[in-house]
Amino acid sequence: MASLPIVIRWRSGEVLAVRREWPGSVELDVRVVDADGTALVVALAHPPLVGRPEPGDTVLLNTTAAHLGLGTGGCALVVAVPGRLPADPSGPGHVVKARYSPLQVVVLGVDEPDSAHHATVAAADDLAGMPVVVADLHSALPAIAAAIAADRPGTRVGYVMTDGGALPLWFSRTVAGLRAAGLLVGTVTVGQAFGGDLEAVTLHTGLIAAREVLGAEVAVVVQGPGNLGTDTPWGFSGVAAGEAVNAVAVLGGRPVAALRISDADPRERHRGVSHHSLTAFGRVALAVADVAVPALTGPLAAAVAADLRGLADRHRLVSVPVDGLDAVLRACPVPLATMGRGLDEDHGYFLAAAVAGRHAAGLLTQAPNEFGDTRR
Repeated sequence: MASLPIVIRWRSGEVLAVRREWPGSVELDVRVVDADGTALVVALAHPPLVGRPEPGDTVLLNTTAAHLGLGTGGCALVVAVPGRLPADPSGPGHVVKARYSPLQVVVLGVDEPDSAHHATVAAADDLAGMPVVVADLHSALPAIAAAIAADRPGTRVGYVMTDGGALPLWFSRTVAGLRAAGLLVGTVTVGQAFGGDLEAVTLHTGLIAAREVLGAEVAVVVQGPGNLGTDTPWGFSGVAAGEAVNAVAVLGGRPVAALRISDADPRERHRGVSHHSLTAFGRVALAVADVAVPALTGPLAAAVAADLRGLADRHRLVSVPVDGLDAVLRACPVPLATMGRGLDEDHGYFLAAAVAGRHAAGLLTQAPNEFGDTRR
């Protein structure tokens, strides 16, 4: 069978204006003239990769995502600013990410010998019971972080971003907002993802770095913005959440599974407990996790309880009260949205993420147990 072509829609355009910016990203208005006529497009540039475009610059664009109308990342991406190339990199670093793609980058891995933290990471192989919240979608991150901060102010939360969604961490306005609000102490990008405060080759060294280098008391593991799904049982990027549970357990951490639940998603496979959670935690995760279950009432609670029966033999199902969490979510310093739905449209989804954060915060107040030092 002949392979299908990999298609990129290339366009050239002129930068008209800077719309807004956040760390690592600049959003632009760009005028594109091609065979289809003249169009004004929204484009995103990552200056650490391509340099900083200015009004009047000609930029080379990848317009594929915009053409497809993708919900996440549905904008043109600046591939190069030919007249304003960034300076050559300097300093140590031999870890290549986005490997063998045209925009492969070289970073200094926290786990490579040139790193000042190499000896620390090399000597550590135990998370000593650190709670690690594992979620499927990036949209769960702010709810988790907000709940931890509300229940245990001052807790040092580290975000470990996997590579199932966006590869550049800079794409996430959520992370930028959480950092600005003091809800995250730092970030680690693992696998092919890049742009974190620390870079790591694997999730395992990323978790170790979160604890030993960032000094995190709790880590949150979730893919970057975006989620690839194919409407097949195994073909979705969130399957990595189950693998993350295994990694946390292997390292002696305390995995806390954040459920993806909904009574608003129009797709039946994501109503009640999403098949993503049931597959990742029910079949991929071989280690035991605390599954944080929001103490809801009504039809959604009944649907969730029925869906979770298959997880009861494998994991600890922990009912977590939701008292006060609505106010916490409404006060979150960054907007809450999942699949285009806000807090009021998909309240149960955000409560499920928040109770995972609440449970993780609660673990830090418990006495040391078989999982080791809780680093109170």
